[in-house]
Amino acid sequence: MLYVDLNCDLGEGFGSYSIGNDEGILELVTSANIACGYHAGDPMIMNRTVALALKNNVAIGAHPGFPDIMGFGRRYMAITPQEAKAYVMYQLGALQAFVTAHGGVIQHVKPHGALYNMAATDYMLARGIAEAIYDVNPQLIFVGLANSMMIKAAEELGLRAASEVFADRAYSKDGNLVARGISGAVIHDKDLCIRRAIEMVKNKSVTTIEGEVLTIAADTICIHGDNPTALDFVAALRETAEEQGIAFKALK
Repeated sequence: MLYVDLNCDLGEGFGSYSIGNDEGILELVTSANIACGYHAGDPMIMNRTVALALKNNVAIGAHPGFPDIMGFGRRYMAITPQEAKAYVMYQLGALQAFVTAHGGVIQHVKPHGALYNMAATDYMLARGIAEAIYDVNPQLIFVGLANSMMIKAAEELGLRAASEVFADRAYSKDGNLVARGISGAVIHDKDLCIRRAIEMVKNKSVTTIEGEVLTIAADTICIHGDNPTALDFVAALRETAEEQGIAFKALK
């Protein structure tokens, strides 16, 4: 039996605005990346999402992003590694308060959006994020794009690293995700997404948008909770994975 984590970005509403079906998704995933108030989320949403995750025995991770609610953290910002470190420490501390109050623990940290994409190729930025995690709690897991600078920075600092893969995102031949503005960057075919997820876990490979095959580690699969078909997709993925001898469990 092969085991892999199944994670989802959650708690990404703000105020009276809600995104995704967090309650339903939390019944199906094994890890939750909870927005910490910078790109999305607010105190009420963070508190509720933490409670829901613990109720469903789902491992909790911090999902820090750029301070850019209007752009949902997907707009690139010019920041220093020191700023990245402070941003992550600030958001991790905010989530930690809610998790502690509910009697839980934080398992991992996964950057969001543009911060994630930038750190995938910028070693010093990735290093700043890794240092923030290490200084707060060296037992936490740094979740980052497989084969990226985030994984390298975590390992060099002595942090546990978890390689993340995306079934619904296209990869370029350099191993990075294809920018969302490019045609074909987001894959909408459910069956194709499931086949890609199985390929990444069983064969440790992924076919790029150029048609090349890359070797890739898959410790955790990301599910996008803001996708309106996310629940159906996760249910179908779990069924197919079981048939293929794959089971889902949290990283810890």
